[in-house]
Amino acid sequence: MASEAPPFWWEKPDWRALALAPLSAIYALVAGRRMRSAAREKVEAPVLCVGNFTVGGTGKTPVAIALARQARRMQLNPGFLSRGHGGSFAQPHVVDPHHDAAKHVGDEPLLLAEHAPVAVTPNRAAGARLLLEKHGCDFLIMDDGFQSARIHIDYALVVVDARYGVGNGHVIPGGPLRADIVDQLVFTSALLKMGEGLAADAVVRQAARAGRPIFEARTRPSSKAGLAGKRFLAFAGIGHPDKFFDTVREAGGEVALTRSFPDHHFYGEDELAELSATARGAGLGLITTAKDAARLRHDAASADFLGQLDVLEIDTVFDPDHVPERIIDETLDAWRQRKLQG
Repeated sequence: MASEAPPFWWEKPDWRALALAPLSAIYALVAGRRMRSAAREKVEAPVLCVGNFTVGGTGKTPVAIALARQARRMQLNPGFLSRGHGGSFAQPHVVDPHHDAAKHVGDEPLLLAEHAPVAVTPNRAAGARLLLEKHGCDFLIMDDGFQSARIHIDYALVVVDARYGVGNGHVIPGGPLRADIVDQLVFTSALLKMGEGLAADAVVRQAARAGRPIFEARTRPSSKAGLAGKRFLAFAGIGHPDKFFDTVREAGGEVALTRSFPDHHFYGEDELAELSATARGAGLGLITTAKDAARLRHDAASADFLGQLDVLEIDTVFDPDHVPERIIDETLDAWRQRKLQG
């Protein structure tokens, strides 16, 4: 299950998807019209959007971080634009990773802020101006926001999870799609198939027929993971917790027990106490994702709980490895063309 999305979204279409089809058609019509007709403000820097077609986790944030690292290698000064899930700032705000709480700025912005300045705001054009004028950024990476149509995007990289694809292929509320695939492909520069599996193959073929480049990448445990031979209670509040559990196993850890929570979940003290007691009683360590750890460090978790917690760090690996450089080069080319056209 992804986020708070109903499980049937990720299964073969059934009576629930069909019953909701009229509402899905209305949602798709409105979403498509908004994407086609919205006035997109142009900002004075290249804009690379890392988005997805669906609600739910596809691995956008690790991809955005990998692209920021590549931008730095190319002597650029990247900055991130994020809406900030659950954020509470009324004005554009640049994340302070040492003092901001996840409940104020969102968990993903806290992760991104470890790599480059992050402006959190629904008004991404205002966030872009803040990064350009106050922080000297010259290359902007949007983490999500593909469908929002508030800012001109020079390059839109859409990430599709290879294990889950686009779910049952229906638009909200009958399925996870944020708009019809055809409408979204119009604004897609390239598709990134993330991970291993066959569920994304149909949409990959559709994108290829539309002439969009297809790239591939996967996540792997960081070389610093050091989990081999350890037994864990693994818990996560992300879009697809099972992917995290599998990655712990890939890193050599044994997942003896699991706990899954909704995406972006804020843990209560009672939940943390239950996790700690269960792990201790079974002789297990505790392990979670970097995104969950960002929430825990800045919210309810005690120093004692954090001290017994392992965090699985992951890296994004592209195949072939020159893909990030190509994406950034093509973003820069599109931006230069935009400048020449006025």
